Amino acid sequence: MTALNSTMITLEQLAKTIDHSLLKPELTDADVIVGCALAAKYHVASVCVKPCHVKLALRELSNSDVAVGTVVGFPHGSSTTHTKVFEAKQAIQDGAVELDMVMNIGELRSGNDQFVLEDIKAVVDAARGKALVKVILENAYLSKAEIVKGCQLVEQAGADFVKTSTGYAPTGATLDDLILMRKSTGPQVQIKAAHGVRSLESILQVIDVGVTRVGATATATILDDFAQKRTSSSKGHDDY
Repeated sequence: MTALNSTMITLEQLAKTIDHSLLKPELTDADVIVGCALAAKYHVASVCVKPCHVKLALRELSNSDVAVGTVVGFPHGSSTTHTKVFEAKQAIQDGAVELDMVMNIGELRSGNDQFVLEDIKAVVDAARGKALVKVILENAYLSKAEIVKGCQLVEQAGADFVKTSTGYAPTGATLDDLILMRKSTGPQVQIKAAHGVRSLESILQVIDVGVTRVGATATATILDDFAQKRTSSSKGHDDY
């Protein structure tokens, strides 16, 4: 994918970097329907819903350009590989075309690289030709060396993205980690920033270090702010 630049990006391009997150445990069906309507209105890249809501999201977004995604092994990554593969296959059967999978964090920290590789690759193989796979490292629990190793294993397994966080750890997307992730993967692996990107300024910052997807709940605020800034700029004011 061609690198994006915050000084040149259009509203349409910015919207297509956003995965609108609908993962909070308390969300009702009605909440998901409202969230899908917002995602369709702003033409974002995808919604990321809980597995139980994939069919509902698919129905609500059937006439839109927004993809339906869900999570696998969420939020701790500690499910068995067999369970993760089952979740992936079920999600795809229900209509998901993007899967955000949590890596087995403890196994990476234990130095069990082969286990981690095979765990990711099993989901990648199950999704091949049917869904994108984004692998969540949960950087808050990893050293810099472990982040690098995680990125390398994600690439070796053939996943499409490496991602910072589930949103449930103490911290999420930091610029330093995102720069390290970009340096630690080849160009065919994309970077997704999640947990902490809540403003226009922050999303433009992560885009400039190589991020191509962002998990967000503040979608409307971010895109409305961008549209307002662009309008002001066209009238002779500076900013974005």
